[in-house]
Amino acid sequence: MNDEHEIMTFLREVRHPGKQDRDIVDLGMVHGVEFSADKVTVTLAFPKRRDPLSEYLIGSTRAALIRHLPSNVKSEVKTIVVDEVTPKKKPLDLDLEEIGNIRHIIGIASGKGGVGKSTVAVNLACALARMGFKVGLADADVYGPSIPTMTNTENEAISAEKDGDRELIIPLEKYGVKWMSVGYFAQKGQALIWRGPMACNALKQMILQVRWGELDFLLIDMPPGTGDIHISLVQDIPVEGAIIVTTPQAVALSDVEKGVDMFRNPNVNKTIFGIVENMAWFTPEAHPDEKYYIFGKDGGRNMADELGIELLAQIPLVQGIRESGDSGEPSALGNRPDSLAFLELAGKIAAIFK
Repeated sequence: MNDEHEIMTFLREVRHPGKQDRDIVDLGMVHGVEFSADKVTVTLAFPKRRDPLSEYLIGSTRAALIRHLPSNVKSEVKTIVVDEVTPKKKPLDLDLEEIGNIRHIIGIASGKGGVGKSTVAVNLACALARMGFKVGLADADVYGPSIPTMTNTENEAISAEKDGDRELIIPLEKYGVKWMSVGYFAQKGQALIWRGPMACNALKQMILQVRWGELDFLLIDMPPGTGDIHISLVQDIPVEGAIIVTTPQAVALSDVEKGVDMFRNPNVNKTIFGIVENMAWFTPEAHPDEKYYIFGKDGGRNMADELGIELLAQIPLVQGIRESGDSGEPSALGNRPDSLAFLELAGKIAAIFK
């Protein structure tokens, strides 16, 4: 592998969402390409004021190289700062100004994947907006961002604007909610190949360098599990606490305790506002009064009692939730039993902060 032109062709797949979707080659961001016997190193150039999408661009560049290079050829992405180098303000150059007008920041977490955490996050956001609150949702599930699909905003273009010496990302607005997701910056079907530290940095940028404006609530849809991304997010962003999502079956409940323990750890020390038991029972849409406990009964309630945490809601499983998620119209906008359950959940959250 020693053809720089071929490498540049690969890199043209990496597009900058904030620069009219132009690729990094046309933008002059590829500062150099170096070859050795079994390695390709690409150096990206950023201005003295780091691009708010820098971590995304670095990760996308690495992903493009991995997709196209032979398996025996390693890849590396380096960065340089062109023009004048400014001193660092704080680690990762964190700037909390854009979240200064947000009253409450709440994490939506789960001990494991597949419990409907993102479904709860999207519908809670819509339910709060339906009640008249100003709401935003940041999709921090970097390895499986689903907010664009669940809100039917996959094909929307993300823009950025300058504010003095800063460049801020403009969130999308729909259903009365401001949405931001790392999924807006990836091409459809593109895997985001990011190591832990890079994912942490990208997510912080995605939250802290967004023009949220005044919000009553900013919900953060966190990745499943209890890893370094979670700890880094809640330590560097003023998250007040978290809502834990689970399902009734034992395999999900066994991970709830791990999630609770993480937030209660002295190094994290964040409030757990309560547990949401998703898929609590199955209700046929044609027979709303019938309940079938196909995943077990009251598992979330029993776990909440055991851990001394409030059970905020039991969300029924109805076909409409899945259909609403797939069509991009959250069920919280309707009047079915699941819709009312999300509105009840929103009411309890609002009551906590009244």
